Amino acid sequence: MALTCKVIGLDSKAHGTVDLDESVFGVQVRRDILSRVVFWQLAKRRAGTHKAKTLGEVQGTTKKPYKQKGTGQARQGSLRSPQFRGGGAVFGPVVRSHEHSLNKKIRKLGLKTALASKLKDGKLIVLESAEFKSGKTADLVKALRKLGWESTLVIDGPEVDVNFSRAAANIPHLDVLPQQGANVYDILRRDTLVLTKAGLQHLEARLK
Repeated sequence: MALTCKVIGLDSKAHGTVDLDESVFGVQVRRDILSRVVFWQLAKRRAGTHKAKTLGEVQGTTKKPYKQKGTGQARQGSLRSPQFRGGGAVFGPVVRSHEHSLNKKIRKLGLKTALASKLKDGKLIVLESAEFKSGKTADLVKALRKLGWESTLVIDGPEVDVNFSRAAANIPHLDVLPQQGANVYDILRRDTLVLTKAGLQHLEARLK
């Protein structure tokens, strides 16, 4: 059975239907693949600048706290040791990169799975074009209310219409990306996925 989707315009009018590539939008929805790709994406964004001082990095006196024997207490060599307040940390966090590798096939399958999940949930919309004559945010807000879009990601072709991008910049819960920026995390974090016909064409060519 061929996969189809209705096409609408920003004026809420119907523009027929479009056939979807089954090899892209008809894959099995696997939550484990989505989880792996999202974890890989977010790991790359982590700064990794957390740092705790070790015994050798803590500033303070190097004097022995008290004599070695005769006090009845455990022997101590430095007040900068971890067992003292203000001392260095043992196995504390260090500056590092959290980035890890992920097979290109898994990344590609993850993007296909994210697209297929939106289609399966009935939250995939194909837009005739994202061209917007007015660059005013207020005009776009009215159009979105009429369409019923709230938490939405719009993926256009290689280049996003300047007026549409400018009008969408100040609208909360609305993201706009060119097709080369399409990714699993941004698709899943928004309730509705909107693909322009140009964006759909390029994504299918990229993922076949």
